[in-house]
Amino acid sequence: MRVVSLNVNGIRSATSKGVFDWLKHQQADVICLQEVKAQEDQITEAMRPGGWHAFFNCAQKKGYAGVALYSRVEPDKVHVGFGSKEHDDEGRYLQADFGKLSVVSLYLPSGSAGPHRQESKFRFMEHFLPVLKRLRRDGREYILCGDWNIAHKEIDLRNWRSNQKNSGFLPEERAWLTEVFDDIGWVDVFRTLNDKPDQYTWWSNRGQAWAKNVGWRIDYQVATPGIARKATRERIYKEKRFSDHAPLIIDYEYSL
Repeated sequence: MRVVSLNVNGIRSATSKGVFDWLKHQQADVICLQEVKAQEDQITEAMRPGGWHAFFNCAQKKGYAGVALYSRVEPDKVHVGFGSKEHDDEGRYLQADFGKLSVVSLYLPSGSAGPHRQESKFRFMEHFLPVLKRLRRDGREYILCGDWNIAHKEIDLRNWRSNQKNSGFLPEERAWLTEVFDDIGWVDVFRTLNDKPDQYTWWSNRGQAWAKNVGWRIDYQVATPGIARKATRERIYKEKRFSDHAPLIIDYEYSL
């Protein structure tokens, strides 16, 4: 089973850059997209490629946030939102159930636009933590794919020293992720397969960050231990750019 996750920074923009042409050659079973920035009536035929079951959770605000999930196998059930009105209105959670496995397309708020957005991010973290605890206990396997907008450790961003007071690497955010992994028992799947530095999934558009690989690893596949143990191969695809994020691809020894 191959799972691809990508923040497209606008599905219309990414489509014009060839993301769906690329995806059709990836032999993926599930694709999770974040920050689609489109309403359902703006989703064209090109964004619903043949052979895929496509699902969307669009933000009420036009041109903002939103997530999508594509699967080769039709899900048993699809869940939209996680029960927080503020964040469900922004289209940040979409879950598809396949037998005993659920795959989620997830998009945490960014706090970089200012204090009001950082407060919204903290509220998301507060509301989502009990959800993570509940999912961890319910007996299903989960893969939560998406842009978590937090770099967990110093190895996960190039300029960690100068970013300790910036959104995405705040001590509170990092401690929250540590609780998710160490206390609740979720697994950062990429890091079980790759412990090397300079593994980034997002680059600022300023200061030649992409060319110099001055990046952040803020896109994850976070899984329950059972399915995490079945991960066999990881890849951050950087040969072609579809947005300011790179696709995160992980293969699992599992069949839907």
